[in-house]
Amino acid sequence: MRLNAYLARAGVASRRKADELIKAGRVTVNGEPGQLNTFVQSRDRVELDGSRVELQRLTYVLLYKPPGTVTTASDPQGRPTVVRLVDHQARVVPVGRLDADTTGALLLTNDGELAHQLAHPSYEVEKVYEADVEGEPSDDTLRHLERGLELDDGPTGPAKARLLAPSRVELSIHEGRKHQVKRMLAAVGHPVTRLHRGRYAGLTLEGLEPGQWRELEPSEVESLRKR
Repeated sequence: MRLNAYLARAGVASRRKADELIKAGRVTVNGEPGQLNTFVQSRDRVELDGSRVELQRLTYVLLYKPPGTVTTASDPQGRPTVVRLVDHQARVVPVGRLDADTTGALLLTNDGELAHQLAHPSYEVEKVYEADVEGEPSDDTLRHLERGLELDDGPTGPAKARLLAPSRVELSIHEGRKHQVKRMLAAVGHPVTRLHRGRYAGLTLEGLEPGQWRELEPSEVESLRKR
């Protein structure tokens, strides 16, 4: 794997911050200064500021994201982050993002390859949301959401939509554009007042309360890899 990915898996820093460490000459591989294009193999010795760096085990965590938390490792405004909620010895980072006021299922991992796979549009990972909205969407509105509609960054793909209550919609999508669900519902005249993601890539929040997390079972990880 690339040197920056190795440092991220070792819990040293994000890939971007790892690039900065490499450029600063603080990382060596087998005694030689590391480069941005250096590939690391299992037998190689990687050191940061003279201290050996070793890989952490691959870790996969499902978090019930509470409201008011940001989906980052740190926040310049001092808001609580999802990474701080997960008290784990491995350094895990979120796969994708949820808005600060959005609650629900969020996957965190140090498996960069799987994270990239899940985040890439071509894999069409299913995300299921429950949205409280203004007004009462009609059957025609639900069909419009399902067929797809035009947003400022292009048309949306097919979705699944159904009413859970007069002003509550369940929307299942396979894309991950910024604020997508909020923009879709606003576009059909029903702005979102509360948004919750109940399911992500087949993972549900059963048994978890807001702010709680659990490690995935091996079978769940295997299922994610097969997507």
